[in-house]
Amino acid sequence: MESELFIGLMSGTSLDGVDVSIIRFCDSNENKCEVLHSHYLPYSLEIRNELLALHFSGTNELERAAILSNQITELYAKAVNQLLSKSLIESSEIIGIGCHGQTIRHRPELGFSIQICNPSLLVELTKIRVICDFRSRDIAAGGQGAPLVPAFHQAVFSNPNINRVIINIGGISNISYLSKSGNLIGFDSGPGNLLMDSWTNRHLGKHYDEYGQWALSGSVIDELLSLLLEEPYLKLSPPKSTGRDLFSQSWLDQYVNIHFSPNDVQRTLLEFTALTISNAVSSHCKEVDEIYLCGGGAHNTALFKCLQEMLHPVKIGLTDELGIPINTVEAAAFAWLARQTILDLPGNLPQVTGAKGFRVLGAIYAL
Repeated sequence: MESELFIGLMSGTSLDGVDVSIIRFCDSNENKCEVLHSHYLPYSLEIRNELLALHFSGTNELERAAILSNQITELYAKAVNQLLSKSLIESSEIIGIGCHGQTIRHRPELGFSIQICNPSLLVELTKIRVICDFRSRDIAAGGQGAPLVPAFHQAVFSNPNINRVIINIGGISNISYLSKSGNLIGFDSGPGNLLMDSWTNRHLGKHYDEYGQWALSGSVIDELLSLLLEEPYLKLSPPKSTGRDLFSQSWLDQYVNIHFSPNDVQRTLLEFTALTISNAVSSHCKEVDEIYLCGGGAHNTALFKCLQEMLHPVKIGLTDELGIPINTVEAAAFAWLARQTILDLPGNLPQVTGAKGFRVLGAIYAL
């Protein structure tokens, strides 16, 4: 075979919807991949609200989680089948689907991370082998089970002549430092979009603050910013990972004064997000030559500008310049992880997750 086709399927912490991409890997170079086609389906408001609710204990949550898992899986299958239809590629040409599932709890300190999905149903609905449950094996080996995308970043974005940083800004922001020496550091720096999105939804009824325009109508509240920056997680050294289990709306509410103007809070959250990313890069990524952003937060031009100012004079660009569009990097990563599983190759990096060693990740659901 001259090339191999995999599908990557990702629904992240932002809870906005499903990203799915067809990725071609070249046999002659296992680290060479190409995004052939991509597709996106949004979550309905009902699904999004139920996902938010399941991040916390509640009545009949096991049954609700099982029902929602099937509903999400049906949406996954719809996204895959629509993508195949518009790309004119047959399901038989796809070696496997790498499916992350939807995280509803991430508690590696207690030995688990839950991503809901029904892989058996996904196989039935797509007629394609499915690879999923990528985090459990790493956690079983003493790791955080996250972040997993730095291994993919290293495989496709590293350059022996450049110290490069990849920053994925989803609901949570994660950072990969790809030094030209070959050493890699990867970790979750803290919030990405989730606090800003949650605050926007509460006050404007919108899922996100487009381009950060609402934030720009306000001013930074120094008192609030100082309180947010005291969060102990931000002072931890890698390896580390986080999620909505920590950075939730209730976490924010404990610091917000009722007299604060909502748009000033939004501006402060944008500053907080940019600072946590910038501080993490400055603290843990030495000798940086280039920085590239990906994920939904890369569309936030106000956040992009803040990061440029904070990290000046380092060049900041988008991963499109490296060959993978910002909206498809994580889907491509899980296609790559699925391929690693099929090839019986490790998918984790112990120095990133804290696991005892390299492990083959994922469970295979055969066609």
